[in-house]
Amino acid sequence: MSAEILIIDDNPDIRSILNDLIKDSGYKTRVAANYSQALLEIDKKLPDVAIIDVKLDKGDNDGIELLSHIKLKNKDIPVIIISGHANIEMAIKSLKSGAFEFIQKPFDQERLMNFVNRAVEFFHLKNENKELENKLFHSFEIIGKSQNIQKITEQIEKVSLSESRIFISGPAGCGKELIARTIHKKSPRKKNSFIILNGALLDNKKYEQELFGEEKDNGSISYGSLEKASGGTLLIDEICEIPLETQTKILRVLIDQKFKRINGDHDIKVDVRIICSNSKDIKNEILKGNFREDLYHRLNVFHIEVNALSERVEDIPLLIKYFSEKIGKLYNIKKFDLETNNHYLINYNWPGNVRELRNLIERIAILSPDGNIEKISSIIKESLKSTDIINASVKNSLSTTLKEARENFEKEYLTTQLKKFGGNISKTSKFVGMERSALHRKLKILGVKGLN
Repeated sequence: MSAEILIIDDNPDIRSILNDLIKDSGYKTRVAANYSQALLEIDKKLPDVAIIDVKLDKGDNDGIELLSHIKLKNKDIPVIIISGHANIEMAIKSLKSGAFEFIQKPFDQERLMNFVNRAVEFFHLKNENKELENKLFHSFEIIGKSQNIQKITEQIEKVSLSESRIFISGPAGCGKELIARTIHKKSPRKKNSFIILNGALLDNKKYEQELFGEEKDNGSISYGSLEKASGGTLLIDEICEIPLETQTKILRVLIDQKFKRINGDHDIKVDVRIICSNSKDIKNEILKGNFREDLYHRLNVFHIEVNALSERVEDIPLLIKYFSEKIGKLYNIKKFDLETNNHYLINYNWPGNVRELRNLIERIAILSPDGNIEKISSIIKESLKSTDIINASVKNSLSTTLKEARENFEKEYLTTQLKKFGGNISKTSKFVGMERSALHRKLKILGVKGLN
């Protein structure tokens, strides 16, 4: 298992011993003799694993500072701390700051190499998990031919090269995070971090700690999302869930372009692009006093609105095909046919939007890897509870006259077909088997308005 180990120690004998020992085990090495050299090596290229002496030439705990510097750049890099002045307090401080292991000098060479081997294994495992995650989500593209998706695609091209703040609104599961990631990938900041702070998942007391970071009594630093996203993009998801007190502090950061960590005395300058997203009606939240209007106007320099999947039915067949191919390839399934069941999928309301559709297709890939059409149909019907939908529809119909039931069905059927064809009357009339003029009359009688 190949890996590059960065050795940081001010003692030349220790550096030499570690260098020879690690090279003999088949790993590549780089060395640094002091704090400044170490910073240059870390900033030049991050190692796969770092071994750092606690005390170098800058101060008593400069090794801990280097540990924090590495973790800020990539929290998954394992760092082994070594010390010739070790005590329990020092070991605890190192581990709390994110050290993978702590070992005291003089160290047992076999024990040290066990730590190094486990650290390399840990790093490769993390990378494998990231690659799988990328395959499952980060590599997904924005798919659709609806006017809403076409407009969003055009907006992304325009805003990606700018530094403007962006506010993305739309129901949960519609693809807001994917849009934000796409903007980041197309922006000049694409080589730097894309960090997500989810306002809906945090405890009320932890918002500021997660956003601004904290300087702790033991001298260690917990970096917040603003610093982690330095030079890159910060997505604040479900921003309406953030308390008003914290909203005020975010507004101050946007105005001053700086902030202080919790318990910190020094200003930290901000170089980050902020994208916000929300599934609630933001203007309604402002009226109810849940969100600051002045903050909204600071964040909403450019607005992107994503419609629910049920409002862009014409995108569903494209999404089915796209996810089937993507997920089928991921699970090594050669035949993955969902066309037989397209009518179920197109007529379903999709309350969970694109995320629900993607999850369903992944569930099918796991439960029916042989591509059995009957089994796939069964999974779809069970997942979407088609029987319940049909029974509810029949139950409602039984309480109306035959004429009303027929009109309700025609209205629902024609509305669905219109959505499927993006409001195109000619294509819809051809599909349903009606003359264009006759369809116009029918839609007028039923009170169905043209779709945009």
